[in-house]
Amino acid sequence: MKYTCECCGEEKEDWPALAYNAPDFYYNLSDEELKTAILNSDLCIVENPESSHRFIRAVLIQEVHNDCRNLDYGIWVSLSEKNFTEYVDNYHNKEFKAEYFGWLNTYFPDYDFSESIPTTVVVDNSIGRPFVFPHQSFEHPFVEDFYNGISVEEAEKRIKRVLNV
Repeated sequence: MKYTCECCGEEKEDWPALAYNAPDFYYNLSDEELKTAILNSDLCIVENPESSHRFIRAVLIQEVHNDCRNLDYGIWVSLSEKNFTEYVDNYHNKEFKAEYFGWLNTYFPDYDFSESIPTTVVVDNSIGRPFVFPHQSFEHPFVEDFYNGISVEEAEKRIKRVLNV
């Protein structure tokens, strides 16, 4: 969709959100584990005798240098059972607001994720899905890019990779 940007006055075309259909953890389950996993567009639960894992769908917005657009991601984060339950219990409550600690569970190409990144998950049901902010103190190139921004070229490269163009 083309439009004239109110910020710069130039004609722009919206970038698609880069959405991931499931948490990375889900993609690594065995066929047997997949039989008991629950996945929908906003929630994922994986339970087995040793442990349980709970994930929610959220939004991460990446600033792009020298452009009025941002790059939006549809990502997944894990929450504690207590926080997950509170989130689900209030899912349809438009007045519900909360902040949770979560672990990023979407891994992006071009980054090495040898360990998960701690995040703050900000829930404001009046505006839609929760927003995710990586902990700035965590040293990782992804966190640095989140807080420092990426170039237009890098944003377009990521979009093309996801769209396979």
